[in-house]
Amino acid sequence: MKKLRILKDILVRTKAHRILIAYVLFVLISALAIVILDPQIDRYGDALWYCYAVISTAGFGDVVATTMLTKIISLLVTIYSTLVIAIVTGVVVNYYTEVIDIQKKETFTAFVDKLEHLETMSKEELRQMSQQAKKFKDNVLK
Repeated sequence: MKKLRILKDILVRTKAHRILIAYVLFVLISALAIVILDPQIDRYGDALWYCYAVISTAGFGDVVATTMLTKIISLLVTIYSTLVIAIVTGVVVNYYTEVIDIQKKETFTAFVDKLEHLETMSKEELRQMSQQAKKFKDNVLK
């Protein structure tokens, strides 16, 4: 549940949630258009299932578009799906990369701050600092 909340926060902060909302609306409207325009697909649920098959590129074959207009709609749904998946994936990966970079900088800054105050540290604090330096070196060299 926490990961979903983080994902939601990322999408809201980057405004990518607007892209997803527009996409869902497009798919729902496309399914409605398919029901109206294709005589072979006469139920909205079947049209949604067909859109899912098109989006996932599974192409189950149990529901098939038969008119030129519904085939064009299918093509648009496929293209839009590909673009949305690429955009949202890029946004999430970029955001996580920035968060990791910020955390690294904060850790490094805190470490340097401790180095600047070595003379005021106890032996225990110096030992812990030494261990942190070894871990830091191991992580950098990986």
